Amino acid sequence: MTLACGLDFGTSNSTMGIADATNAPALLALEDGKPTIPSVLFFSFEDDAIHFGRAGVAEYVTGAEGRLMRSLKSVLGTALIGDTTRVKARTYGFLDILGIFVGEMKRRAETELGAPVDSVVVGRPVQFVDDDPKADAEAQRQLEQAVRAQGYSRIDFQFEPIAAALDFERQVGTEKLALIVDLGGGTSDFSVVRVSPERARATDRSGDILATAGVHIGGTDFDRLLSMAKVMPELGLGTMTRDRKRYLPVAPYYDLSTWHRINRLYTAKTIRDLSSTRNEAQRPEMVETMIAVVEHRLGHRLVGAVEAAKIALSDADLHQFDFDIEGVRITTEISVDDLGAALENSVERITATIGETLQRAGVTAGDIDSLILTGGSTQVPVIVERLRVLFPDAEMVRTDVLGSVGLGLAMDARRKFG
Repeated sequence: MTLACGLDFGTSNSTMGIADATNAPALLALEDGKPTIPSVLFFSFEDDAIHFGRAGVAEYVTGAEGRLMRSLKSVLGTALIGDTTRVKARTYGFLDILGIFVGEMKRRAETELGAPVDSVVVGRPVQFVDDDPKADAEAQRQLEQAVRAQGYSRIDFQFEPIAAALDFERQVGTEKLALIVDLGGGTSDFSVVRVSPERARATDRSGDILATAGVHIGGTDFDRLLSMAKVMPELGLGTMTRDRKRYLPVAPYYDLSTWHRINRLYTAKTIRDLSSTRNEAQRPEMVETMIAVVEHRLGHRLVGAVEAAKIALSDADLHQFDFDIEGVRITTEISVDDLGAALENSVERITATIGETLQRAGVTAGDIDSLILTGGSTQVPVIVERLRVLFPDAEMVRTDVLGSVGLGLAMDARRKFG
């Protein structure tokens, strides 16, 4: 017997769900009994093994020699997909690495189920790439190529916010007009959907989806923006050369703040360029700290600390950022207001995309009965505040922010593949 599953391959976290004719959908335990696995691979130079998820992060954090790969979904449909990374004597393409991770999820799912998984519905954002249909279609083709290479014979795709709507619909008692707000690690997607117990039984739901729209902004962008606003200035960003004729180059700070670009800094040329910048800098000690981060390959750990600060500000007004680099400390206070200021332009783009979604659906904010929030970034305070202003009369429903898409995809797989 072969089984059908729903695969939510996320920028930050991933899940797999299954649903059969008699049981409610459920997420499979993919790591240490948990239904989510961080979308992380660590190629260890010490044991020549690939460590996945939390185990990969743990290897990296404890200082093991190797190469950490994260946020691979962000490169789909971009020029970076053609890049390679060298792991000792072997060179991997990003699409190969993505396939390795998806293949490991399949292996773990089959171990958990005790049966092969042959068919899968894969979640996808409304837009992989903003305002570029050709690149968006190419991104889905790339993802399908990576998934099919792992042995799946039947593959279909479903919009992630639609999957979240399918999960939410299980608890609906009457018909509602819902706006699905799916803010993930790499994209923000929105869908206006009619949901009801009666509609849930229909095989074809295309008529209930009034509109979808998306923008390529997500939690990893929030990490980058917060890092550029509050942490990179501690490494020299925004300071000038000694002759006060120009500011220091922005590019290396941008790369150091962007999850999937950090590995590009770990080259001898980058060290030479940063050393030249240090020699010209008005504040050479700051650039020296930047060089230490790169030399010791602490980039992912640094952005991880920024991400932790962002998450902490969901429950606190102030966070004391403290990061040690070989005895040199980066310290700065980060407030909720600082986070809001860093994300201001992103929030405006999200707001505009919500407006576009409503317009496409032919409805107003007052017509929306329920806001269905899914994805970890829906917990960012400035996002929550903006949604409350935009939809003061709608109920705000928090789903399983990391699991609802996988559950909905599993339900879709049952409907499509049996």
